[in-house]
Amino acid sequence: MDVEKVKQVIEKIRPQLQMDGGDIELVGVEDNGIVKVRLMGHCAGCMHAQQTLTFGVERALKQFIPEVTQVVNVA
Repeated sequence: MDVEKVKQVIEKIRPQLQMDGGDIELVGVEDNGIVKVRLMGHCAGCMHAQQTLTFGVERALKQFIPEVTQVVNVA
């Protein structure tokens, strides 16, 4: 999977997270399609963090990069 492409998609969605006082950092990309990220700021402790991850970040990544199978938040 193309790490640069993953970074580009994350940069596209980052402003939405920052508007809510949060941010996102790419931690790593695995060969099996799992993308590891770290939610930061308000996103880190937000009760909606899992929804943001699944319906925001994961959906966007899968839309542009079909090889993505899952996005996981690492502390």
